[in-house]
Amino acid sequence: MNLLLKSKVLYLKSEIKITGSKSETNRLLLLQALYPNITLENTSNSDDSEVMRNALRFQPMVPGYRTRDVHHAGTAMRFLTAYFASKANTKVVLTGSSRMKERPIKILVEALKQLGAKIDYLENDGFPPIKIIGQKLTNNKVWLPANVSSQYISALLLIAPKLQNGLELTLIGEITSVPYIKGIIIMRNFINYKHDEVKTSIIYST
Repeated sequence: MNLLLKSKVLYLKSEIKITGSKSETNRLLLLQALYPNITLENTSNSDDSEVMRNALRFQPMVPGYRTRDVHHAGTAMRFLTAYFASKANTKVVLTGSSRMKERPIKILVEALKQLGAKIDYLENDGFPPIKIIGQKLTNNKVWLPANVSSQYISALLLIAPKLQNGLELTLIGEITSVPYIKGIIIMRNFINYKHDEVKTSIIYST
């Protein structure tokens, strides 16, 4: 099955009132960073969401590398990795707690490298902390096992509208995160967008 999504450009101010859940908040905070005209109401005050807010206040034109510590927030680590990798003129080190440094991130990093991202591990291969040099990602094809964490897939879908040549994401095997993928699509479609020619495709391959 090939699910086709059009990338879109925000052209009107959008106001979104959400349930206050951490999951929704973190995803929409990243979309808000990509599309500053979005206004969010009733967002979560959880520690994870505060980490996202603080990290997204990052100023990309400051010379040298800036460090962002996500503490225990795994969602923030994954979403911010994708965000900063696709943000031109950004140099950032993402780190976290000792427990975070034991949580693998290699699948997402390798997927972003397929798009042309520049990411290096600073301690152990496949684990945070990571050093990111953000840039425009011009490749558009990524392959992932379909049973990976939904947050890896979500991270790629969230940045897809800003990728220069769109995104063709091939998920190999039986997909286990359909509700989360649909949730991202709904969030993107709910925002008032004007369509352009860049596309996002999700291909399921058994």
